Amino acid sequence: MRIGELAKATATRAETIRFYEKIGMLPEPARTGGNYRDYEQSHLARLFFIRRARELGFTIEQIRDLLGLSDDKDMACDAVDAVARDHLADVERKIADLAVLRRELEQMIAQCRQGSVAECGIMEAFEPPSDRG
Repeated sequence: MRIGELAKATATRAETIRFYEKIGMLPEPARTGGNYRDYEQSHLARLFFIRRARELGFTIEQIRDLLGLSDDKDMACDAVDAVARDHLADVERKIADLAVLRRELEQMIAQCRQGSVAECGIMEAFEPPSDRG
């Protein structure tokens, strides 16, 4: 299949597919006589793997590691588990950071006095500390 067909089948932009090829995450396909890329089912499966991993928030490097592990079917699952656990720890840190951000935003909103913009507690929160009244 050509790149447009692969892009459509996986909801991935052609530029992204070329990028994954360039960085070695997607093997270069064979070329047709007209020098068009000719993708196989293995490319489709690998691209679905990459897309799903990206949807789950894995980094390019983590996906590269997972792809390397998936190529060795006899390897113990411990290495895959370690990558997933590291990613989960990152997600949990981000959730904690977002919870702090949420509380800060809630406090800013609670300070809104419904007056003019000049008196707005939300706008005051963006001012340098020395300018706050």
